Amino acid sequence: MAAEHEFTLPRREAIKAAALLLLSASIGKSGFSKAPSPSPKPMKITCIIRYQIDPFQRDAFRQYCETWGTVIPRNGGHLVGYFLPHEGTNDIAWGLIAFDSLASYEAYKARINADPEARANFEMARSRKLILREERNFVAIVDGTLGIPSSL
Repeated sequence: MAAEHEFTLPRREAIKAAALLLLSASIGKSGFSKAPSPSPKPMKITCIIRYQIDPFQRDAFRQYCETWGTVIPRNGGHLVGYFLPHEGTNDIAWGLIAFDSLASYEAYKARINADPEARANFEMARSRKLILREERNFVAIVDGTLGIPSSL
């Protein structure tokens, strides 16, 4: 029987990986056309949430993520997406939410904390101990670099 090894990314590598996820999500929405599709309102910052989850409660965490699919946009966040572990480590997940500015994020935070469905979702995750650890990082998009499809 092979020994199991825990694999963790250094913080810098994790942020790079999340940025690549953001890019791939953007490409997935716009297709592989020659020019990126124009967005009606370009987002300026993205909150990258790194979750360490209980891998034995993956399905419950998926439900937690799916709930955010309606709650986040309703409260002013641009949900880029949630990403579950697929291959490699089994306990690291990501959530990416974009905002126009830190001020719009602060307004979103106030609305999300008052939203009954959001509060119930937070409480479900807390009571079931789905999330072992959570980190938030904010990154700025470099103009002209998001959603550029492959030239092949």
